[in-house]
Amino acid sequence: MTSAQIRQSFLDFFASKQHAIVPSSSLMPTAPNLLFTNAGMNQFVPYFLGDQPAPWKRVADTQKCIRAGGKHNDLEDVGFDTYHHTMFEMLGNWSFGDYFKKDSLTWGWELLTKVWGIPPKRLFATVYSPDKSKGDPSDFDQEAYDIWAGIFKAAGLDPAVHIINGNKKDNFWMMGDTGPCGPCSEIHFNLLPSDDEQAGRALVNSSSPRCIEIWNHVFIQFNANADGTFAPLAAKHVDTGMGFERVAGIHATTQGFKDFSAEPSNYNADVFKPTFEKIAALSGKTYTGTVPTERTGLTEQQQIDITFRVLADHARCVSCAIADGILPGNVDRNYVIRRILRRGIMYGQKNLGLPTGFFEQLVAPVIESLGGVFPELHTQRTMIERAIRAEEESFGRTLSNGLRLFYDKLHNVAYIGLDETNRVRGALAFELYDTYGFPLDMTQLLAAENGLTVDGVGFEAEMEKQRERGRLARKTDVIVAATEGDAKAEATKFVGYEIDSTHATHAKVIDVVKSEKDTYLVFDQTPFYAEMGGQVGDSGDAQINGAKVDILDCIKDKSGRHLHRVAKDTAISAGATATLHVDLHRRRAINRHHSAAHLIHWALRKMLGTHVRQFGTHKTPYRMRFDFTHFEALTAAQIKECEQLINGKILENDRVVSAEIEYAKKPEDVLAFFGDKYGKYVRLVDIGGFSKELCGGTHVTTTGEIGVIKIVAEMAIAAGTRRIEAVAGQAALDHIAAKEAALAIVSARLGAGVQDVAQKFESVLTHQKELEKKLKAFEAKASAGLAEELAAAAVAKDGLKWVSAVVTSENQDALRSLGSQVLHKIGPGAVVQLGAVLDGKVSLVAYCSPEAIKAGHAAGKLIGALTAKLGGKGGGKPDYAQGGGGDATKLAEALKL
Repeated sequence: MTSAQIRQSFLDFFASKQHAIVPSSSLMPTAPNLLFTNAGMNQFVPYFLGDQPAPWKRVADTQKCIRAGGKHNDLEDVGFDTYHHTMFEMLGNWSFGDYFKKDSLTWGWELLTKVWGIPPKRLFATVYSPDKSKGDPSDFDQEAYDIWAGIFKAAGLDPAVHIINGNKKDNFWMMGDTGPCGPCSEIHFNLLPSDDEQAGRALVNSSSPRCIEIWNHVFIQFNANADGTFAPLAAKHVDTGMGFERVAGIHATTQGFKDFSAEPSNYNADVFKPTFEKIAALSGKTYTGTVPTERTGLTEQQQIDITFRVLADHARCVSCAIADGILPGNVDRNYVIRRILRRGIMYGQKNLGLPTGFFEQLVAPVIESLGGVFPELHTQRTMIERAIRAEEESFGRTLSNGLRLFYDKLHNVAYIGLDETNRVRGALAFELYDTYGFPLDMTQLLAAENGLTVDGVGFEAEMEKQRERGRLARKTDVIVAATEGDAKAEATKFVGYEIDSTHATHAKVIDVVKSEKDTYLVFDQTPFYAEMGGQVGDSGDAQINGAKVDILDCIKDKSGRHLHRVAKDTAISAGATATLHVDLHRRRAINRHHSAAHLIHWALRKMLGTHVRQFGTHKTPYRMRFDFTHFEALTAAQIKECEQLINGKILENDRVVSAEIEYAKKPEDVLAFFGDKYGKYVRLVDIGGFSKELCGGTHVTTTGEIGVIKIVAEMAIAAGTRRIEAVAGQAALDHIAAKEAALAIVSARLGAGVQDVAQKFESVLTHQKELEKKLKAFEAKASAGLAEELAAAAVAKDGLKWVSAVVTSENQDALRSLGSQVLHKIGPGAVVQLGAVLDGKVSLVAYCSPEAIKAGHAAGKLIGALTAKLGGKGGGKPDYAQGGGGDATKLAEALKL
């Protein structure tokens, strides 16, 4: 079987068991605490938590996963062995409250032994057995043990040999510190040349590549509570995961699970073949499959083979990530993708001699091998190649700077790059890693080439400091599953989506919350929108006990209650009745900017491509900002096109419709955003049928209400992330009026009509340049005259001609130019030292002719002596030096010969 046939046979097998086959979810996770989608189960978490009902009882798929950065990080191992990857496919099958352990394990055995033909004798199973001395949760998984015992006995095998107990570390799965969890049962595959059962058993969970876990069956039956207890789940689920590349690689290495003499390698799978062939064609090198036992003292062929594996893996990872909208950048997941891409570029350039631009050429073979199962690679190909090309060009400069830093700091006495044991300091290795994207193994390689090693402990210490900074900043949630007898806190009922000038909401104060600075009122229902999703909260007033109370802002607490901020000294008690009024003028201005953000998002995706994703927004009554993923600045023409698209839709006065729908039933063309958590029901905002987004904010009812949108700025906020700032409605009209007023002033000053301002301004600039050119000519003539005068006044000393004077100069460049002119006018045997006061600070230059240098003089020494007298600093070469600072009142005295 080919790799593609293995993948398809897995899906076909579970389709025959009444599983729905679903597509891979994006590598951009929906969970806020994940960098990437890193397991097949990620997209199904809401069903495990009970937040949403599962639309299927049984599901199977192949899921793209990235494990680099964060809790799971295989990056530094990639290339040095044959089984680690940054990006891999996870084959999996799931049951949501349907079948459980018996069907899961027996079907797994059937696929492996009957369909694929893996020899049963080579398979071992692990079951959960808690170590109570270490506080392991729950009890021995007797149910799984009994199922396996029956399976192995039926195959004529001894359960006592083929079943191994495992503790919490290996055989108990948890989503996090809290949330769904349960025992798991792993299937291990003996890949030794011999099928000796005792030898195979001894290698289970020993990290040996000759006996590896091939399939993990997780039985989700508990919820881990924050207090450390475990409660049974209302519905029990199955979550399994199998490494696709691992299975395909073993199949290829063993000639269809028949010949186990060769060392196993995932990279033997034909899914890597097109990329290997392209790397060979570009480099003229051949992959031989060598694997090092150490990371130092590598042979040339080992370096070549490591690089082939690095490039094949990293090209897949980067291409798939960019196709899902994760572009190389400076923060979070975008930074991880940048590091992976740069690591690949560095290996290719250093070990294979590949020129800048080679990595982009690896996109085509990746699409050849994966485009059939992940069609987004085809649709996003142009964007993937352009993003990689831009990063390659940028890193070409960064790589040179990083190498220069390494060698400069290695031998610079001012910065001791080596520690007392002659190792490269961990701080230097970390600086190269953090600033220039040098992975530790590349710094180790550079060090080895210089007969050195790297302080890995020091590097790890710096890494841990960075991780701690990340942990403090990371967004985390306590995950709570729907356990038996669980009740959820009640959020404030929001009734403010459709309000007008006649609307008033009658409510009751149910709580008063006081903080150190503020007082907040909580009502049983409210029309006030609480700040969320980038939209600011409403303001307005409440009539309570016959008095008007100003509501200054509205925010939401973790339980979903709307907190209405009032003056700190407000004296109101729970139980009071109130009539609530939202500031409708302000709300409508916010609505315009929020709907404008949706229109801008639609226009950018239409213009630039579907890789454009909202990365953050902020909507106020006065302006809005929209952050989005894109790899280059928008041109003036593109900004104009964007404005024309969105204002065209405003003129069409399309309807804006909002409706609550079930998240599981949302149409395919509806946009949802990473980092957001969605419940069972979500709000869909549909603008004219062309823009559909999940959004809980407030909006206009027709696009015509927006009036007009003007983009006022476009900028980069990080690599791979751009920002647009725009104004809508009255704010846009005010902006246009201010621009027109400024233009009228300029027009009047230039004495030109509005239509002629640009032409007249160009004329003024041209005239200014001509005047500046004439001024420079006069200054040059004056400088030449001064140089002539100074040269004529040269003093003979020690057989040389000396000029030492205080002069007047416009700037440092002019001072240098004057000194050079004096030197050339004097001719052979000249020494020149000049000083000037520029902006209140002393500036010095010194020149020595070859004859003066031969006589023992040096410009650097002259400047050193002068600055010592003045209390400044400076230096340079024997023929030219400069310095400055110090006491200007002593300048003339210091320059006396």
